[in-house]
Amino acid sequence: MDLLLLFIISICIFLGWYYTKYRETLAIVSKLPGPPRWPIFGNAFLFMGKSPAELLVKLTAVVEKYPKFTCLMLGPQPEILIMDPKLAEQLLNSQKLIDKAGEYDFLLDWIGTGLLTSTGNKWFQRRKIITPAFHFKILDQFVEVFDKHSNIFIQNLKKSNGKPVDVFELISLCALDNICETAMGIDIQAQIKSDSVYVKAVKEITLLLMMRIFTFYFRPNFIYNLTPYKKRHDELVKILHDFTDSVIMNRREEVLKLEFEELEELEQLKAEESGTKKIDHEDIGAKKKMAFLDVLLRSSFNNNPLTNMDIREEVDTFMFEGHDTTSSGLGFCLYSLAKNPDIQQKAYEEAIHILGTDSTAPVTINLLNDLNYLEMVIKETLRLYPSVPLFGRKMKENTQIGPYLVPKGANVGVCPYFMARDPTLWEDPLKFDPERFSSNKQQSHPYLYTPFSAGPRNCVGQKFAMLEMKTTVSKVLRHFELSVMPGFEPVAISELILRPENGIWLQLKERKV
Repeated sequence: MDLLLLFIISICIFLGWYYTKYRETLAIVSKLPGPPRWPIFGNAFLFMGKSPAELLVKLTAVVEKYPKFTCLMLGPQPEILIMDPKLAEQLLNSQKLIDKAGEYDFLLDWIGTGLLTSTGNKWFQRRKIITPAFHFKILDQFVEVFDKHSNIFIQNLKKSNGKPVDVFELISLCALDNICETAMGIDIQAQIKSDSVYVKAVKEITLLLMMRIFTFYFRPNFIYNLTPYKKRHDELVKILHDFTDSVIMNRREEVLKLEFEELEELEQLKAEESGTKKIDHEDIGAKKKMAFLDVLLRSSFNNNPLTNMDIREEVDTFMFEGHDTTSSGLGFCLYSLAKNPDIQQKAYEEAIHILGTDSTAPVTINLLNDLNYLEMVIKETLRLYPSVPLFGRKMKENTQIGPYLVPKGANVGVCPYFMARDPTLWEDPLKFDPERFSSNKQQSHPYLYTPFSAGPRNCVGQKFAMLEMKTTVSKVLRHFELSVMPGFEPVAISELILRPENGIWLQLKERKV
């Protein structure tokens, strides 16, 4: 009896503490649209025990019932979803609401406070440092890398000999090769040595992160740190960091050597010209390829070089954002082309017209920019299958968003995945129609289509991503006629990145050229 009394008293104390601490939040949330909420647990039971695919189905059902704006509660934490472009504009275009949602905190052990997760002055300075890495001159060098690794991708596809093949697994390795060489200046040959520890670590850690996001009792650090998941999480982070650290150290030595060689080259030119010819310092070493890491190694903050930790944050961020996102976009793009043969034929004819039939001929940024129809195909792919299905912000104070008062501490997410499926926003939304993005058509709202986010925190690498996808897809089209394996339909799952849970199974018929 004494134990029962103690238990009841403990429950009463907890409830008193809970409703005192969250009284204002709960009062505000009670006025927001969303599914019925349990006391204490909120809507957590909707998602408990669900697989990643089931989670997306459940969220879709909730959004269909509460479109445009819905509030979910995971325990005491408000999670708000926005599917209205006008409200999305207010959130994403704000110079004030730039703090990332609380879920991004779970990434900090891995990517630190780099461009994706930082805020305030640090974010502003990092953005300023990183933007030059995506100058068109550097992107043109990256195209050579994309072309090289897409050739290996083609050779791997040819090994299927006409049998159905999961192209998504091969694409992931191709994207990893691309990102490692462009980000860090190294060729890890992931497509040749396909059993990549790094790839496995990235996949496993994103699964752990997604599990934690949707399991409300794992969200607090003091609970999660006691679980075996935390131990595995730390092991994976160590694998990822060790890889990046080793590359940074090696590359720093190489950059110092290159800078010394460039200084010698400059002195030689000065001696040869005897001061009679103006020397363009930007041309010195211009033919040497510069990776994203090289830009960081040559950058400074407050006149001090970036530390290895600073650089690792940005390289890990670039690896995270630039690997899985492009894998997702490429996979769903090839699937969409295979499912729509008339669109595939039109994209193929454009590729042949612009790039020619000789796939060994060099591809340039100017040629890729002329692939206008393929660009529309990629844009339509990213409309239906946005690589990042949700962009989240954290409210630092009670904030009015449209007609809704959102409480301090709420995570608010703009959901391009759900906006793309809203028949009130798009005509025949589930139809794959690249012509939506033709120059003679105009979207009803500028924030209706945001696969790369928008506003001050838009994706700095969107041109990089478009060039990589154009290079790879155009190469595939010139080599193969694509069709979907009979009976196959991808099962989309929303982790941090939108993925096909069951791969992308296609049949490939080699073209005669």
